[in-house]
Amino acid sequence: MSTFLALFQYLLPRHALTALAYRVTRIRIVRVKDWMIRIYLRLFAVELDEVDGRVPEDFESLNDFFTRELTSGARPVDDAVNAIVSPVDGTVSQAGRLDAEVILQAKGLTYTLKDLLAADIDEAQAFRDGSFATIYLAPRDYHRVHAPVDGRLAAVYYVPGDLFSVSERTVARIPGLFARNERLILHLETEAGRVAVVMVGALNVGSMSTPWTGEIRPKRSGVVELPELGDRSRQLAKGDLLGWFNMGSTVIVLLPPSAGGWLPGLEAGKRVRMGQKIGEKTGWSGPS
Repeated sequence: MSTFLALFQYLLPRHALTALAYRVTRIRIVRVKDWMIRIYLRLFAVELDEVDGRVPEDFESLNDFFTRELTSGARPVDDAVNAIVSPVDGTVSQAGRLDAEVILQAKGLTYTLKDLLAADIDEAQAFRDGSFATIYLAPRDYHRVHAPVDGRLAAVYYVPGDLFSVSERTVARIPGLFARNERLILHLETEAGRVAVVMVGALNVGSMSTPWTGEIRPKRSGVVELPELGDRSRQLAKGDLLGWFNMGSTVIVLLPPSAGGWLPGLEAGKRVRMGQKIGEKTGWSGPS
């Protein structure tokens, strides 16, 4: 049954359904949006005690609640100089070392750096034999994405693509899913080279946003570099905001081999929180 449900997505009008979800989650009629938020709370175990604001009164729409901020201090960021922290709340799907340029998606399924980054060979080679961590954000999770290390935002690329679900059963059955779905790729320039944070879109993820680009809606084709990043500072401290999902999805962190690696125990099924130490730098002289 799980295989059927995953493969049934091939028949769905995925972009049309996502466009519909975009509209519905932005309804601002008070009675309607309050009702949708309350239904959402019944379906998913959201930790309301850490939400910055009254629920549902202080939120203009379901999407406004979905992209909520947390109360001050709810996510302390590990301040150890050598700490690499989780950029999100979520569950680790896979983590480990790359096999040259090959990334593990699920048992028996892999994809390549070049396909994920939609990049030229030289850019992908920077991460060859490095480390990756794939973290799934469930509907109950906080959906803002933060910097895992200190660095300067060097580039942002939007890669149009498909919109398959990123649920565990789908990831285990659709080859190359993360390299097929749309994604927003943020490159941080660090002392150890580039660190990439890849925000993967999915079914019903109406858009993705960053403080530099604003909202980015799904497109059909054409890799887009976003050179106009506004006046906001690109120099980031560990834990600073990178962007947010408008509905849930997955984040992939890529480290070059010179940057370090993950802590023992960072493996499939482990729950992590934004700011929690998940890896250690090696060979860095200090903060970027």
